[in-house]
Amino acid sequence: MAAAGTDSAPWTIARLLDWTRAHFARHRLESPRLCAELLLAHALGCERIRLYTRHDEVPRPVVLDAFRELVRQAAEGRPIAYLTGTKEFFALPLEVTPDVLIPRPETEILVERTIDLVRKAPGPRRILDLGTGSGCIAIALARHLPDATLLASDVSPAALAVARRNAERHGVADRIEFRAGDLFGPWRVSAAAPCDIVVCNPPYVATVGAPVAPQVRAYEPHAALFAGPDGLDVIRRVLAEAPACLTPGGHLLLEMGFDQAAAVQRLAAGPVWGEAAVYRDGAGHARVLHVRVVAADAARVA
Repeated sequence: MAAAGTDSAPWTIARLLDWTRAHFARHRLESPRLCAELLLAHALGCERIRLYTRHDEVPRPVVLDAFRELVRQAAEGRPIAYLTGTKEFFALPLEVTPDVLIPRPETEILVERTIDLVRKAPGPRRILDLGTGSGCIAIALARHLPDATLLASDVSPAALAVARRNAERHGVADRIEFRAGDLFGPWRVSAAAPCDIVVCNPPYVATVGAPVAPQVRAYEPHAALFAGPDGLDVIRRVLAEAPACLTPGGHLLLEMGFDQAAAVQRLAAGPVWGEAAVYRDGAGHARVLHVRVVAADAARVA
């Protein structure tokens, strides 16, 4: 993009979008047109849809300067969501910062299946979201399941601060109890008040040999991504510890890597968990494991 004063043609919104789309395509950004629109709408302080009614408008110099800086950082690999500070998940705009993993569309299948599960047997449910990050899963469930009680925890206090702000933004802060701590550590569930459902999008990227996009490795929080040499360290812990927090017959819905279904099903085999179901995401990858506790005498968290 030419600097101000070095090109006689006006930098209209239409021209800015066309130039930036081509620039991002050369830098191999995914969905370059969408990225250009998101950044320009952010610089202008308007909704993306408004760009289509303002194609002939020439933004003010201060806006052009801000947009150029955003484009520069995006071309270097900084995620668009961190540049704009927002990401949509389950049709909800959410604040995101470098303290939280950017919500992905593939995680929406976990939310969809949990909503379906609860609606098949209506009534109050206690649902625990482990590793809540931005709060995307817990907030989406709270919005769609008005009778549910939501619990959510994360090992990162900074991530919890983001999750709390998102819950306030979407009017569900009074229905989600947030606690800081590692997995089940913050929760002490008595036999009288266990959870009916545990949901979790854990770290599941292998530290050895896993193909990770450079911008993901460079910018997103490693604690929310990586989980040991095979990527299964946290999943092993969740499968081992969840029965103590669930009612007999309680459900665990667990996100996993696209190539981990067989390994995760083997980990879930045994006397405590019943038959496993695996749900596929929009790309056709096995993405969510769903198992139920069958051992009525599972130990409770003290």
